[in-house]
Amino acid sequence: MHTNDEGKTKWQGKSKGTVLGYSIFVWLMKHLGIYAAYILLIFVAFYYFLFEWRSNGYMYYYFRHRLGYNPLKAVVCLYLNYFTFGQTIIDKIAILAGLEDKFTYQFDGVENLYKLLDQRQSGVLISAHIGNFEIAEPFFRKIDLNLQISTVTTDMEHSVIKEYLESISKNKPSNPYIYVKEDMSHIFKINDAIGDNKIVCFTGDRYFEGVRSLKGTLLGAEATFPAGPFFIASRLKVPVLFVYVMKESRLHYHLYARVAEVKNRDAQTLLDAYTENMEQMLKKYPLQWFNYFNFWDEQ
Repeated sequence: MHTNDEGKTKWQGKSKGTVLGYSIFVWLMKHLGIYAAYILLIFVAFYYFLFEWRSNGYMYYYFRHRLGYNPLKAVVCLYLNYFTFGQTIIDKIAILAGLEDKFTYQFDGVENLYKLLDQRQSGVLISAHIGNFEIAEPFFRKIDLNLQISTVTTDMEHSVIKEYLESISKNKPSNPYIYVKEDMSHIFKINDAIGDNKIVCFTGDRYFEGVRSLKGTLLGAEATFPAGPFFIASRLKVPVLFVYVMKESRLHYHLYARVAEVKNRDAQTLLDAYTENMEQMLKKYPLQWFNYFNFWDEQ
């Protein structure tokens, strides 16, 4: 399990975690089952609940001031949030390790993805660090979508953990990554993908200090968002979908795909639609907010 840990006000792109911790959970899943890993997670989540004071403050603010929970409920949900986050990580590792058939999937708005493919045109998916979008690929395989999705991401995670996860993976990801570079070369790769009628996926909820930004309102308070996904999506003249993969009861996931109304070169309106859509998800799945940093400006 890992959370963001940084002294500045915005996300820095790195997370906590050790290969030993991951390997223990993998051993449990392979020999005793996924629920055995969940049992160990009860104690791991409690450790984070006791000692992660910085992220505790950020998450308490989310539950208490943005969702309006009373203090006791906010504290209880703080622990449950860590536990739920750990479950999504275990689920991701389980799927990588070949235990995909242990999970069930539900599709909501899949016709929007079918339509995008039938038209044989490029498109943009915008997701967020809520739910578990990292396991979206099994959804696409389940419904036989031959999607070629290029995911735009940073490359700041610990390489030893990445190497370990790749070593245990039974299902190698077929979709390429486009890594964000300081020299902005990733912009050319995004344009190439769109030109090849591929689909590009962004997450729109983590802003880095020093990059172009937009202001938006989420759950009644103003926050800073990366401008890139919304400027690019509003200028490409391609379909845009908001896509989320949310964890539900036990080993069940629910994929949502919603069509966004996009006005040409109107990034702000697209951002407003995005925050409104994400707010709907958070009100339905309040424990699945996984931005462990100083997200809102007033914090």
